[in-house]
Amino acid sequence: MPTSIEKIGDLVSQIRQERGLSQTEFARRLGTSQSAVNRIEHGRQNLSLDTLGRISDVLNKQLISLSGESVNLRIEGGHPLKGEITLKTSKNAAVGLLCASLLNEGVTRFKAFPRIEEVYRIIEVLESIGVSVRWLKGNDLEIRRPKKLDLDKIDTAAAKKTRAVLMFIGPLIHEFSDFKIPYAGGCKLGTRTVQPHLYALEEFGVNIVATSGNYHVSVNKKPVERITLYEPGDTVTENALMAAAKFENQTMIEFASANYAIQEVCLYLKKLGVKVEGIGTTTLKVQGVKSIKKNVVYAPSEDPIEAMFFVATAVTTNSTITIKRVPIEFMTVELLKLQKMGLKVDVSERYKATNGYTDLVDLKVHQHNGGLRALSDKIHSLPYPGLNADNLPYFVPIAACAKGRTLIHDWMYDNRALYYTELTKIGAQIELADPHRLYVIGPTDFSRADLVCPPALRPASLLLIGMLAADGISMLRNVYTINRGYEDLAERLNTLGAHITIIHDI
Repeated sequence: MPTSIEKIGDLVSQIRQERGLSQTEFARRLGTSQSAVNRIEHGRQNLSLDTLGRISDVLNKQLISLSGESVNLRIEGGHPLKGEITLKTSKNAAVGLLCASLLNEGVTRFKAFPRIEEVYRIIEVLESIGVSVRWLKGNDLEIRRPKKLDLDKIDTAAAKKTRAVLMFIGPLIHEFSDFKIPYAGGCKLGTRTVQPHLYALEEFGVNIVATSGNYHVSVNKKPVERITLYEPGDTVTENALMAAAKFENQTMIEFASANYAIQEVCLYLKKLGVKVEGIGTTTLKVQGVKSIKKNVVYAPSEDPIEAMFFVATAVTTNSTITIKRVPIEFMTVELLKLQKMGLKVDVSERYKATNGYTDLVDLKVHQHNGGLRALSDKIHSLPYPGLNADNLPYFVPIAACAKGRTLIHDWMYDNRALYYTELTKIGAQIELADPHRLYVIGPTDFSRADLVCPPALRPASLLLIGMLAADGISMLRNVYTINRGYEDLAERLNTLGAHITIIHDI
């Protein structure tokens, strides 16, 4: 059995390779020799707490915790699920809305907000700069910002844990001519450039320079009649929207994302008095207002990515479950592909979300009993209204249940496809063609295992799904990554008949 030092060395090696670092480059950043790194990774080097701390900093990954506890899941798999589950409100919408609330000097109240780690981190950043944030009954969230924000006191540690901190720039350019925000963090999915944000915001007179650990932002504001985004990214579009929201002229944003999170921010901006046309399209017309001070209540809609998680769970465990309050416009392509694979899904009549805009349905996913067939063409994501990039990973365990060979092309994120090979540790047959393409061969007899969560939300949740389908006892360790994005997921799965026990290790 491997010793603790060998386990740590193996983990260091795994994360180093995920970061794309050679042993030589890692040694240079660590301030040691390549031979010392080799000894560390093979468990032949004693490690002090100081050394572990430096390794954590270089890899941007916490290896140990002295003040907290890790959370693990003990999963007794092989049980079919049944019943119904109601979706929570959208994680991705929540982070954009929290950033957009900085535009409002009045009181914002968000209804039924998701209590997840990423939301907590953004709240910590907001509170550190003087914003009052209070949880109310029913998971409502009340936000009161001061007249003057204190950016000198920004919580750097919390900010570095979420990529969403980039969306502070759009609102803050209306109040500061010069400021800094920490480098953005979040899930580890290869290199994710911030250049599109810089290109969009420079049109408004914003200059952003990367300094040691921060983005240094200098502002010479100017109105813009028309901008074209460098790519149709969600956070890029939200940043541009928030930048345009306080210019009194009309700004046309072209090549924008039309995804659900952007629609939520647009609807919230309209509550604040900003005129937004073209919601749900790739061209947005924003008529801003110079000053915003309104007491508003906004209810974000439910999470289509969580819906896809439960669909994939039902398919992989060969279960019949009902998923309530599904934002159908962001699931139509996914459902069509599943139906062409042979899955039977009942779809209710449409009804409106609490925001009065988004169409919802209830889905009943039926047992397939081994009747799924691999699609002849590849499965890949596209910007809305195509298959959502965050939904694409859930086709990996689904394809593993289908007869035949499925090609999945994850072109949007560098190296995310590499994480899908983790499913081979629980019995899946996966052939990696390159860092973006893989073949999944089914059907699969999933097997139990004892594994550590990958440092990315979607790949981590795939392991949980596969373990639910595997006979016997599995352990999924250090599930912080999953808790970042899904609220009380283990407890909610247990309401459907799963057998999951939460174990805390000090």
